[in-house]
Amino acid sequence: MPLPGKGDAKRETRQNEILEFKEVMEMNKKKLLMLLALMLAAVPVLGSCATPATPEVVELTYSNFFPPTHLHSVLAEQFCQEVNERSGGKVEITYYPGGTLTPAPQVYDGVVDGISDIGMSVLAYTMGRFPASELVDMPHAYPNGWVATKVANDFYVEFKPEEFDDVHVLYFHAHGPGVIFTTEKPVRKMEDLKGLVVRSTGVGAKIMEALGAEGYGASQGEAYELMSKGTIDGSFTPREVLKGWNQAEVVKYVTACYDVGNTSDMFVTMSKDKWDGLPGDIKDVFSEVSEEWMEKHGKVWTYYDKVGIDYFLTFEGRELIELSPTEMARWAEAARPLIDAYIKDKTAMGLPAAEFEDYLVERTGYWAGRSPTEESCVAYVEKELL
Repeated sequence: MPLPGKGDAKRETRQNEILEFKEVMEMNKKKLLMLLALMLAAVPVLGSCATPATPEVVELTYSNFFPPTHLHSVLAEQFCQEVNERSGGKVEITYYPGGTLTPAPQVYDGVVDGISDIGMSVLAYTMGRFPASELVDMPHAYPNGWVATKVANDFYVEFKPEEFDDVHVLYFHAHGPGVIFTTEKPVRKMEDLKGLVVRSTGVGAKIMEALGAEGYGASQGEAYELMSKGTIDGSFTPREVLKGWNQAEVVKYVTACYDVGNTSDMFVTMSKDKWDGLPGDIKDVFSEVSEEWMEKHGKVWTYYDKVGIDYFLTFEGRELIELSPTEMARWAEAARPLIDAYIKDKTAMGLPAAEFEDYLVERTGYWAGRSPTEESCVAYVEKELL
């Protein structure tokens, strides 16, 4: 066998170098693949940290029958703004005043059916729909709207009538005692009501009929035109509409019959589905603002009763008629059977009507002793809303 030469040694060295190079390349390839895998695994984590999800904004609509310039409409618009601010912009409410989204009698059903998410209107515009709450409207000697508002909310919290099970109740508010407006004939005694057609709603219509007048069902938005055209002789309504709805322009006489003066329970409700879908912190915002706004509405009602009469008396030929105690007692006696009939009828329906009545009388007396003065309510409105 021939001895290995120099050429063979060089070939062996070269082969060894090639093998080492291949091993190094293979190791580098594995390292690169491992590094690439780690980088790809890290991408979702880095991405989620760099671009956090934007919280969803809750968009709602609010339908209200009050005209835009009315202070209860102003309060409703401020309610929307306050909820937006306290929620940190998480809730945006588009506001529709003046019945532009749903007319006054359809506001409640509009909330139930999803036409609007929040609504404000009058329970008495759909008589029979709210049998338990009808008693709130009846004469209980409410001295002003603040007291009536407190009593209306207490009544709901105490009894939670099932008639509201298809919505979420935010709060209620209620006007001061109804009085009688007439356009041509003054009403100084009960007999003067005979033959008159008087606009009224719900319980108010029943009171007018008990006193000898003919009731005419229509909303406040229709009252001005009906009186100006002579279609009706007057209206049974709170004093606030003399200014709030400009009815002092067509009314000549106001008969103060406070002992039989009813109230009108007004609701602010939200769609039950929308409420159930809200996160807890947003629900807390709505509840807190509702509690505060109920108080504001009560003060506005008292304010309007005061300035409504003052405004009315600035017109030439206007008269405020105060009934004598004897005459007022006659009116109260004539109206009392309405409450007795309510208790009888609603008890037959299975409602604790007598308990309702006792509670309303007690609450009215309780809040009447704690009512803010007319002057303080006027000062609040002039400072905060005007």
